[in-house]
Amino acid sequence: MADKDKLAKYRTEIQQMMFVSGETGEPSAETTTLIESIVQQQVQEMLRECTNLATRRGSRSISTDDLMMLIRHDRAKISRLRHFLQWKDVRRSVKDNSDDKGGDAGADIGAGDADIAGVAGGSGPAVETGKKAKRAKVDLVWEPQSFYNEFVPARDDDNDEEEDEQNFATLQRLKNADERTKNMTREEYVHWSDCRQASFTFRKGKRFKEWAGFGIITESKPNDDIIDILGFLTFEIVQTLTEEALKVKDAEDLYKKETGGEPQNRMKRKRESGLFDPPEEAREPVQPSHVQEAYRRLQRGNNKSRAMLNFTRNIHRSALKLI
Repeated sequence: MADKDKLAKYRTEIQQMMFVSGETGEPSAETTTLIESIVQQQVQEMLRECTNLATRRGSRSISTDDLMMLIRHDRAKISRLRHFLQWKDVRRSVKDNSDDKGGDAGADIGAGDADIAGVAGGSGPAVETGKKAKRAKVDLVWEPQSFYNEFVPARDDDNDEEEDEQNFATLQRLKNADERTKNMTREEYVHWSDCRQASFTFRKGKRFKEWAGFGIITESKPNDDIIDILGFLTFEIVQTLTEEALKVKDAEDLYKKETGGEPQNRMKRKRESGLFDPPEEAREPVQPSHVQEAYRRLQRGNNKSRAMLNFTRNIHRSALKLI
């Protein structure tokens, strides 16, 4: 594990992401190293799959559509990613306009699409950009309108039915964030807001490319959009792993509390807590065993492929599932 700790490059960022995701303790270096190795494995698998998709298209370079195809079945994540790209386009447009006019209209925008995209990096749109900076619609490669060169002009009063349908996941994320921060002091909330800025890619482009395997797994040189999408997805992976690991730990703590914890204490009758009992110990952080169990659960799929083996003893090797 000591050798892996030397190779770890994102321990601080992972600790911050875990804190935003609900981990109030300080995870050990072994835990963050394990999470980093899982995230790296997931990113490298994405690059392999994208390279295969690009080869089928007859292209040597991967595109944003290839990344979109990998998560097309997760509609909530696709919705957050579309919002992320839309607000990125807004920031780019405002910055270009301010540069042309010599003003500073876009100086305060920063990374203000975080709450809408469901990732870290700000507290919503910081600047009222007006109608000129209206969000551009991000078309998906499998949608019918992407098959045509001409489009029906969009109206201002059109309601995005897909956005309304997929808004539940975003509201749930906001509700969880509200629950985690409602009892925080001002200083704690400022620290929590700073942790929301954590990223694998922001101002770390060269390090991230080497870490992800660009130039080894794929010869494609990624553009800024691909790096930003991978930064979005890596945050999502850490958040999903942390939330699932916390569920595993809570279930384990509840079991230990009900049964007496250690095997030698399970035969003892559980005593009800009294008024003058000392306070319980401080909450322990997530352990590597919790992360491993969370990863196993997230990799668990249906039994359809196993049933296709007609219940023989043939070894079933399932493909790596993207988190």
